[in-house]
Amino acid sequence: MKIDKLLQPVTTVSVNEGKRRTDVDPLSSSSSQANNVHLSSNATKLQDINNDSASNSIVDSTRVQEIKQAISEGNFQINAGAVADKLLETVRELIESKKGTN
Repeated sequence: MKIDKLLQPVTTVSVNEGKRRTDVDPLSSSSSQANNVHLSSNATKLQDINNDSASNSIVDSTRVQEIKQAISEGNFQINAGAVADKLLETVRELIESKKGTN
């Protein structure tokens, strides 16, 4: 199939050539209704979750300070078995999620 060069290039056109609409009163009730935003229930739930997480810190800063202190003093003990168990659990979850997508 041969492509014709009959198509003309598209030129850019500015909307209303940069002019503002003067036929709308920004203080009228009809135009203010057009400016309202309505959130879906899912968006509202996400906002609630975000607000909850901001007010309730996920990180226990006291525990973090205790661990930092123990590390700096050389007293921090690592439970290698617990680390290995969590690592294997994570790998299993990743493998299962890969199986589900294939």
